[in-house]
Amino acid sequence: MSKKSQSFFQGAMLKQALWDAFVRMNPQYQLRNPVMFVTEIGSLLTTVIFFMSLAGHAEASPSFIFWISLWLWFTVYFANFAEAMAEGRGKAQADSLRKARKDIQAKKLKTSNRLSGFDTISAASLRKEDIVLVETNDFIPCDGDVIEGVASVDESAITGESAPVIRESGGDRSAVTGGTRVLSDWLVVRITANPGETFLDRMIGLVEGAKRQRTPNEIALHILLVALTIVFLAVCATLLPFSLFSVHVAGQGTAITITALAALLVCLIPTTIGGLLSAIGIAGMDRLVQANVIAMSGRAVEAAGDVDVLLLDKTGTITLGNRQATAFHPAPGVTEAELADASQISSLADETPEGRSIVVLAKEKYGIRGREIHELNAHFIPFTAQTRMSGVNFDHREIRKGAVEAVESYIASLGGKMPMEVRKSADDISRKGGTPLCVTEGKKALGIIELKDIVKGGIKERFAELRQMGIKTIMITGDNPLTATAIAAEAGVDDFLAQATPEMKLKLIREHQSKGALVAMTGDGTNDAPALAQADVAVAMNTGTQAAKEAGNMIDLDSNPTKLIEVVQIGKQLLMTRGALTTFSISNDVAKYFAILPACFAATYPVLGHLNIMHLKTPESAILSAVIFNALIIICLIPLALKGVSYKAVSAYKLLRQNILVYGVGGLIAPFAGIKLIDMIVGRWMM
Repeated sequence: MSKKSQSFFQGAMLKQALWDAFVRMNPQYQLRNPVMFVTEIGSLLTTVIFFMSLAGHAEASPSFIFWISLWLWFTVYFANFAEAMAEGRGKAQADSLRKARKDIQAKKLKTSNRLSGFDTISAASLRKEDIVLVETNDFIPCDGDVIEGVASVDESAITGESAPVIRESGGDRSAVTGGTRVLSDWLVVRITANPGETFLDRMIGLVEGAKRQRTPNEIALHILLVALTIVFLAVCATLLPFSLFSVHVAGQGTAITITALAALLVCLIPTTIGGLLSAIGIAGMDRLVQANVIAMSGRAVEAAGDVDVLLLDKTGTITLGNRQATAFHPAPGVTEAELADASQISSLADETPEGRSIVVLAKEKYGIRGREIHELNAHFIPFTAQTRMSGVNFDHREIRKGAVEAVESYIASLGGKMPMEVRKSADDISRKGGTPLCVTEGKKALGIIELKDIVKGGIKERFAELRQMGIKTIMITGDNPLTATAIAAEAGVDDFLAQATPEMKLKLIREHQSKGALVAMTGDGTNDAPALAQADVAVAMNTGTQAAKEAGNMIDLDSNPTKLIEVVQIGKQLLMTRGALTTFSISNDVAKYFAILPACFAATYPVLGHLNIMHLKTPESAILSAVIFNALIIICLIPLALKGVSYKAVSAYKLLRQNILVYGVGGLIAPFAGIKLIDMIVGRWMM
C-alpha cells in the first residue's frame, strides 16, 4: 500500500480529479473556501456582463470580457483540481485497503476453550468480547487481542510488508487486525471492536479525508486569508465610485469597468495559497500514510512539525533490541570454563534472545555442547519481575542467573557474600554500556556474563540532525544509570531517563510540557498508555496492545520505533510547505499589483501609466495577462503542494532565510517574467 510512491498524474486518478474539480464548482461547496467563493462570484459576474455585451450593453470588448471570465473560471477550477488530486491519492489508498475488507466467515467459539466447538457466522455479526478461533489460512475476522496460541500472520494487506509477523498471547505483540491472514498454527482471539469501528474502517475514513479536520495553524491562516479577502473586497467596492467621480465631476479620463474591477479583485486577494491550502494539508496526511503511519488527526501531524523533545526507547530504537552475550568474567577461584558451563545450563530453558546467545557463546568459546533439557532431569526456575532471576535445580545443585542486585540479595539470604571483584567487574561492564548478569551456585558467586547492546548504525548522525533542528532527544531505558550513561554517550542523545517506570515517563513529559515544549514519544505496551495519552505526538506500534493504540494519536503499521524521527520530518515538511507557498503567494500578489493597477486606472488617472514598469502593450492585455498568470501559477504549484518542499535538517533561522530568499524573492520575480511573457503573446493576438 504505502511502499510504492504514487505518480502525481496517474491516468485514472487524473481523469477522476478532472471530473471532481468540475463537480466542486458548486457554490455551496465553494463556501468552504471564501477566497475561491469570491473568485467564483467574480466569474459569474463577468459571465453575465459578457452576455449583456452580446446584447449590445457593452462596457468593453466582448472578446476581452469573455477571456477574462474564462480565466477566472479556470482559476476556480484549478484550485478545485489541486484539492481533488490530493484527495484522489488518499482515495486510491483507501480502495486498496477496502480489498482487505472481505466478507469473512468467523469461527465463533462457544467458550474461551478452543476445543469447546464453534459456530460459523459472518464477521459482520461479531461484537466486542466475542471469542473466535482462527486457524491456518483463515482470515482474522475483526480487530482483537490474542488470548491463546501463537501463529505467523500475513499483514501485507495492511502494512504493505510481505514478511509475516508473529502474534502470540500475552506481552506487547498480542494485537491482531481484521483482514489479515494466519499462515500457520492457530490463535484464539477476543474481539475488541464492533463492525464499522475496526482499525481498517478508521484507516479508510482517514486516508479518504472524510474525517480530516483543519489544524490550528491551518485555521489561523484561513482566517487571515478571509480577512485579506474582505479588506480587498471593500477596497475594490470603493474604487468604482472614485472612478465615476473623476469622470463625471472632474471630467478626467474614462471610468473603470466592472470586468476590470473583478479581475483586479481576484488578482489582489491571495488566490494562490487560498487555492492550494486544502491540498497542502491533505497531501501532508498522505505523505504520512505513505510512510505507513496513520494519523488520527491533522493536529498530530502539525504538532510533529513543532516538536521540541523526543522520547525514545533504548531497546529497538537506539539499539538493535536483542542483547548478546559477549564474554564471561569469572569470580576469583573459578575458571572461565566453569562459569560458561553453569551459565549454559541455567539458560537451556531460557528462550529469550539473551538466553540463547549465552548457550551459543559457551558452545563456541569452550566447545560445551547444548544439552537436552530432559536428559538433565532438572527443574528450571523461570524469570519473574519480582525475583529478577532465573535458574535451574538438578543433582543437588542450585544455579541462579539474574540482575547483580537480585543475585547479591539471594546470596545474602543463604548466608553468603558477593566478592568485591565480582561487583567491580559488573560495574566496569555497566560503565562500558553493557549489561551484567550474575551467576551463582548456591551462595557461591561464579562470576558475570557480559551482555552487549548494539547501537544502530547511523543513529548518532540522525540525532545530530535533530539537534541542528533544535530538538532535544531523551533516551528512555530500564537499565541502571551506569549502563544508560554509556549507551547515551555512544548513541549521542542529549539526555536519558534510567530505570524508567510508567510514572516516571509521565512525570518527565509533564515537566517538559509545563515549560512550553511539545513532546513526542513512541510506545507499544499497556504500561506506555498513560505517557502516550499525555504526549503531544504519540506514535503507537501496530503490534502493540489495544490500550497503547487507543492512547496514541498516530499508529505505525510497520511497528518501527525509529519511525518517530521520520514522523517529525514529515510534520516539519508540512509546515515548511505551507509557509513557503504562503510566502510565495503574498510576494506574488505584490508583483501583480504593478501589472494590473496601472492597467485598470490608467484610463481614469493617466499619471498611473508611469507605474507600467513592465511596458505591457495595452491596458486590456495587461489585465488579461495578470489574470492568466494568476490562474496558471496555481496549476504550476500543484506538484510542489502534493510532494512538499524539500526537507533539510537545518536550524529554524536558516530555514526562514532560505524560505524568504527562494519563495519570497522568487515570488516577486516570477510574476514580472510570467506576466511579461504572457503579455507578449496576448498583446500580439489582441492587436
